[in-house]
Amino acid sequence: MQQRITSILPICRKPALQRSNKGFLPGQGVRILRAPCPVQRMDSMEKEQKNEILAPAGDMECLQNALHFGADAVYLAGREFGMRTAPENFDRAGLKEAIQTAHHKGAKLYVACNILPRNDQLPRLPGFLEYINQCGADALIVADMGVLALAKKYAPQVDVHISTQAGIVNYESARAFYDMGASRVVLARELSLEEIAQIRAKAPSRLELECFVHGAMCVSFSGRCLLSSYLTGRDANRGDCAQPCRWKYHLYEESRQGRFFPVEEHNGGTYLYNSRDLCMIDHIKALVQAGIFSFKIEGRAKSAYYTAVVTNAYRKALDDYYQNGHAEGYAVPEWIRQELDKISHREYSTGFFFGGEPGQTQDNGGYIRNYEVVAVCIGRRGGRAVVTQRNRFFAGDTVDVLPYSGIPFQAKIRGLYDSQGNPVESAPHPMQELLIETDEEISDGAILRKKRAAAD
Repeated sequence: MQQRITSILPICRKPALQRSNKGFLPGQGVRILRAPCPVQRMDSMEKEQKNEILAPAGDMECLQNALHFGADAVYLAGREFGMRTAPENFDRAGLKEAIQTAHHKGAKLYVACNILPRNDQLPRLPGFLEYINQCGADALIVADMGVLALAKKYAPQVDVHISTQAGIVNYESARAFYDMGASRVVLARELSLEEIAQIRAKAPSRLELECFVHGAMCVSFSGRCLLSSYLTGRDANRGDCAQPCRWKYHLYEESRQGRFFPVEEHNGGTYLYNSRDLCMIDHIKALVQAGIFSFKIEGRAKSAYYTAVVTNAYRKALDDYYQNGHAEGYAVPEWIRQELDKISHREYSTGFFFGGEPGQTQDNGGYIRNYEVVAVCIGRRGGRAVVTQRNRFFAGDTVDVLPYSGIPFQAKIRGLYDSQGNPVESAPHPMQELLIETDEEISDGAILRKKRAAAD
């Protein structure tokens, strides 16, 4: 298998000029121009193969965002055989459309087929695999050895990636899956960077290594969790996780009915549930040096806004590393790191990458929501930006704008008008179409957001 070699940075990403259809972000038919900037090559680092940014997509809206904001590849699932049933996912026609859309943008498309299937599901699997083969997907993500065997038989033109559900923690396991026909392994989340580097050194050189670098982390071993099945009857290993590791729990003492005690961590103890999200944005250099090829973002059940922001942040961070990472004391630009505080998230950690336990937070296991999306630009009319409302905002507000270029900026709303051009003071109605005048031009597809009052 030949690896796709992406272009050397820097890259200029310009916003599309075409008028889009309605939607969270412009849909099909909008091309993002990626023309190489006229620069000289810097040093030997630029001769290396550039790493992959792999983004999630739970629906077509998320897919479009991932592609618009710089993903090299996107992973998604059909209505069956994937580890997430909460997202809308893709029917057969949708899968074909998604593959074509990704390829049109020059990106790859991976289809998750990573459940641990029971006997009653197996008869439907060959037909699904044959369809994926016909549609031209770039890879299937599998966890089960039986599914691997069927994939090689019924989808012979599609690469096979081994899911983190397989629990690969050593180079011999990686080598064994390579010998079975896998082109990539998604390593267990419990591995340190040192262990990953050892696997890279001893695994076949043509075997790609993929690791999660951002998002929620499942409790138990690489996601093989029985907690959901036990508490709710929903099988996490068949795609129907109720996420009970993120619930709030109290401990009840048998002889004191009606009284409860909080379950919390003190002095390094009580690691019961995972209450932090993974974030490796400050450690791009370490990830590259460990030999990780694909940087995987968790979140097929997350919003299109989450997909846009996180994909853009890791795209910009990786691009900046390849442009400036050779400098002594290199650190990712602060504005990139700050972008990840503008999405809904739990407190961040570096997981197991640096050894030890990822830890818990004692004060708050819930989500931090500092920003909210207020509007999305869908075009321009008469010198004004046309937007659709997502949350209430007012004339005179200063909004934070994320354009397709991926570089956020501030813009003051100097005028707010309804669709007929009549001045209004606020935008209170969901999905209301409005026109705005700003001191900075807002391009088609840009996301407008505001800091929540409670976050001040």
